[in-house]
Amino acid sequence: MKKKIWLGMVMLLCTVMLSGCGVTIGQRVNHVDNWHRIEKRGYVTVGLDDTFVPMGFREKSGKLVGYDIDLARAVFKLYGVRVSFQPIDWNMNATELNNGTIDLIWNGYSKTPQRKKKVAFSDTYLSNDQELVTMRKNNIKSFADMKGKVVGAQTGSSGANDINQFPKLLKDKISGQPVLYDSFTNAFIDLKANRIQGLIIDSTYAGYYVNHESDPKAYRIVRGNFPKEDFGVGLRKSDKTMRRKINRGLKILAKNGTLNKINHKWFGDNADSPLLKNK
Repeated sequence: MKKKIWLGMVMLLCTVMLSGCGVTIGQRVNHVDNWHRIEKRGYVTVGLDDTFVPMGFREKSGKLVGYDIDLARAVFKLYGVRVSFQPIDWNMNATELNNGTIDLIWNGYSKTPQRKKKVAFSDTYLSNDQELVTMRKNNIKSFADMKGKVVGAQTGSSGANDINQFPKLLKDKISGQPVLYDSFTNAFIDLKANRIQGLIIDSTYAGYYVNHESDPKAYRIVRGNFPKEDFGVGLRKSDKTMRRKINRGLKILAKNGTLNKINHKWFGDNADSPLLKNK
């Protein structure tokens, strides 16, 4: 009996210590410049939604590929640092970053005023629009045609934010509240099943996904009036050295042709990259 009590006390103490360590780790990484620690460790952990085609997703083999995968590896290769990719709940991305679970958010992460309150951003490496994807058979040719219909978006996405932030453009027209999904994969399933009639999604995802469907002509992509967005890498505000390193790396890749190659690989001639305009 005494042995059981003793073991229970040891386990409780360990749990308390581990919990305390977790809080300490989160507080520590959130208030210091972590570059030298990461450089010494030899790898940086990037958080992503691994269903976000073509920014970061898994092939049928399970291999992780994508635009941001290639770009992150190319940047950190300049510094001899390996990139470890960690799938996360996208709705919790800033929490995961500030808790120290990940070091960066690099996955088609749009810069918004709300996000800038919680994280720091790198320079913009790609610009993006929010578009409405519909099935052509529903004859939806504009946002106005969504009147009385159901729209979907990903939880925590900039598209979901735009729906709420600019209600007159779409939210005031649709039936009920937007349907929120944990991934665009599930959203497209519902779109094809007509459970939703429209899906607000990044133009980078929309074009790639539709073009890789068995019947691309079954879809229609509608451009609305949501503001253009900028993609950047999300960092802890204390990681000033890593921000400088990433910005420098992006500029090097823009000058040496690597960024253009990555753009063409994933988007053909359709990539909108401010770094290439300013090089």
